[in-house]
Amino acid sequence: MVVSRDKTPTAQETFMQMAQAAGLRGRLLVTIGLLILVRLGIFIPVPGIDRTRFAEAVQNLPALGFLDIFTGGGLSALGIFALGILPFINASIIMQLLTSAIPALEDLQKNEGEAGRRKISQITRYVAVGWAVIQSLGITIGLLQPYAAEPGVWFVAETTLALTAGSMFVMWLSEVITEKGIGNGASLLIFVNIVATLPKTLGNTIEFAQQGGREAIAQVVLLLFVFLVMIVGIVFVQEGSRRIPIISARRQVGKKLYRERTSYLPLRLNQGGVMPIIFASAVLILPSSLASFFGGESPVSKTLATVANALQPGSWVYVGVYLVLILFFSYFYASLVVNPVDMSQNLKKMGASIPGIRPGKTTSDYLEKVINRLTFLGAIFLGLVATVPTFVESATGVTTFRGIGATSLLILVGVAIDTAKQIQTYVISQRYEGMVKQ
Repeated sequence: MVVSRDKTPTAQETFMQMAQAAGLRGRLLVTIGLLILVRLGIFIPVPGIDRTRFAEAVQNLPALGFLDIFTGGGLSALGIFALGILPFINASIIMQLLTSAIPALEDLQKNEGEAGRRKISQITRYVAVGWAVIQSLGITIGLLQPYAAEPGVWFVAETTLALTAGSMFVMWLSEVITEKGIGNGASLLIFVNIVATLPKTLGNTIEFAQQGGREAIAQVVLLLFVFLVMIVGIVFVQEGSRRIPIISARRQVGKKLYRERTSYLPLRLNQGGVMPIIFASAVLILPSSLASFFGGESPVSKTLATVANALQPGSWVYVGVYLVLILFFSYFYASLVVNPVDMSQNLKKMGASIPGIRPGKTTSDYLEKVINRLTFLGAIFLGLVATVPTFVESATGVTTFRGIGATSLLILVGVAIDTAKQIQTYVISQRYEGMVKQ
């Protein structure tokens, strides 16, 4: 098959490489195999629990039902992987906040190179272990004991250990997927867990349409149309970028003179991708998790229970806090991904400049202003994706998609786009290797 090295791989070329290239095929098999393993682990039961009663309790608590979506039904199924990747996501949020607040951690990330980033990753794992213990203990004491056959100290210890070990195993599998598979392991695990809940959700939606007649069918069609428009918008925003023109200075190498060249510096509209909405969703789950941990009638537990009830999905307080968190994490994540000062210094070292902008601090200030504007627009879009489907669900009365439509739509589309791009990158690398061999 003849291909051009300057063109994006076609679907035919991509599938041929996936089937023929040993490296890409191996990465795909590793990714699929580990994702299947995680899904199977969700259905390995924690012993000594009345699962029927507990599943009914989860369905009656919106916060737990919302959490159950991100664990792919693991919480209601009470498998050993019930917590899934959530403790690691929470630990990543905590470490990113600490990195910006503690100079020593910031120095590790920015100045120590790969060794510093490995140290931060190791600290994140330790934090994830501690957070998994807290969540497991909270779930065991606050939720599982009323449904346990023999509640007691040994039951609490065994169940906490099982849930913590399962979460750490899932975290390790996500890192293996990132290193030896395709895509970001943590994002793919959340993606698969959300997809796993779709058949049940679609079944409930079809049942709602059948029972409600023509009016219900029209409401479902309207909601699906809104979802379709959102998906198209997500694709455009995820792929959108601001291309800033840069000019390379003349260079003379030996007797050859290279003229000025014009190229572009691409700045993505949504720098954080799916991470701001994942982080915001994880933070909204924290009050209910902590409330289940403390339990009892203490002032702390009552306060946490009040906050958790106020942050029920679909409420106005929930929507407002959700928007603020998305805006905060969008700016926070953009500050970690893109550094205007470093970009300005790199342009100066390469002998390149932005037309009409002086090199140095003026360039960094200009880039920072552009990035802030792009981040604001991206955050507004993320907020719309997170809230508009919720309002449409409330207006139409179709609540079967609650939890999936508002929060998970961007994750599904964003992870799919990122994974497809990484597959295309491998295909392009295989293409160049083939040209070199020829």
